[in-house]
Amino acid sequence: MGTDTVRAGSADEAAERRREQRGWYFYDWACSVYSTSVLTVFLGPYLTSVAKSAADADGFVHPLGIPVRAGSFFAYSVSLSVIAAVLVMPLVGAAADRTGRKKPLLAAAAYTGAAATTGMFFLDGDRYLLGGALLIVANAAQSVAMMLYNSYLPQIAPPEERDAVSSRGWAFGYAAGALVLVANLVLYTAHDSFGLSESAAVRICLACAGLWWGAFALIPLRRLRDRRNETSKATAPGVRQLAATVRDMRRHPLTLAFLLAYLVYNDGIQTVISQASVYGSEELGLGQSTLIGAVLLVQVLAVAGALTMGRLARIYGAKRTILGSLVAWTLTLGAGYFLPAGAPVWFFVLAAGIGLVLGGSQALSRSLFSHLVPPGKEAEYFAAYEMSDRGMSWLGPLLFGITYQVTGSYRDAIISLVAFFVVGFVLLARVPVRRAIGDAGNPVPERI
Repeated sequence: MGTDTVRAGSADEAAERRREQRGWYFYDWACSVYSTSVLTVFLGPYLTSVAKSAADADGFVHPLGIPVRAGSFFAYSVSLSVIAAVLVMPLVGAAADRTGRKKPLLAAAAYTGAAATTGMFFLDGDRYLLGGALLIVANAAQSVAMMLYNSYLPQIAPPEERDAVSSRGWAFGYAAGALVLVANLVLYTAHDSFGLSESAAVRICLACAGLWWGAFALIPLRRLRDRRNETSKATAPGVRQLAATVRDMRRHPLTLAFLLAYLVYNDGIQTVISQASVYGSEELGLGQSTLIGAVLLVQVLAVAGALTMGRLARIYGAKRTILGSLVAWTLTLGAGYFLPAGAPVWFFVLAAGIGLVLGGSQALSRSLFSHLVPPGKEAEYFAAYEMSDRGMSWLGPLLFGITYQVTGSYRDAIISLVAFFVVGFVLLARVPVRRAIGDAGNPVPERI
């Protein structure tokens, strides 16, 4: 009788864990549309056109009296959003660990971002300042929400399930991004048939991303649950908490070693994503429709790539699978260097290669890091993880820009990014992950 009771309890616990995991997946489904449709496709060109319509005869706008080239306004707004996120994330992460109440903080960040994105519908005429402010709020809120969302992973999945759970989350996100992007492209390309101007079609696409984000965020907020944290000692507010987090991480040098490796190779990944369209348009002479189609292909194949690499991790371990993906990234960039101009088919082949390794390398990095986080410090450490992602993602674009400035060749610029994957490979290969997991106070999975 006692054995039956234990089995029933274990079955109930497993069912509740599965329910919570399914709810967790849906936050990726909710927010990835913002990254795909808003940041990657529509907002950059549209906000730049709005800024240009407000510019003076010399092509400058003057936010707060500061002369800024209209063509640079979007990039500067993104940079300010990164700074805002880096300042806020450690404070929110410490508060989440201290109180154990992640869900209200996740809700606040998610709906702040969704509301700001929905408000982009009103971005018309010469309202470039409104667009910049909404972008800064939405992007910073997205970073904070992702930090909280990621910090749930070690709580909702035991060590042996994390690679698969993380990979499914990324797959959900890429699937949603592809689905909504298809609908947006139909509306955008056929806006005349719907009686809409091009500007109105773009503003509807932007607002719909915010509405999608807010609507589907309800699912994880209903299913995820708060856990009272008995082990966290995060009590210092403000900058003192950030300093305390850094000091604590120094007691786990192997966790820091992994973060350094991730910082390097993820910077390469983010730069390829952001600069591939520039390479396609400026070096290969491809049109906007080809570039958007390539973005869509990346989204679709990233679903399959994330799930496939999740299965490979069960066989070979997460570390080896990530190392294999970095080799694939290097080969993909090498192939990209030799792409002929004016040949969209080969650019789609390159996009397919990127899609197949993109989701898996990011998903497995997240799950591997979750093993390296000391218990009770999930949000605090994932704040540092997210800051490594957001706060240092300027190194790759800087190298890309300097290489182009020196050589005048986008081909040389794109191949220069191989350095991030080679250095990241070497740094990750040197991390003894089994010992790092044990030093963090976590059980070591059979295969990692």
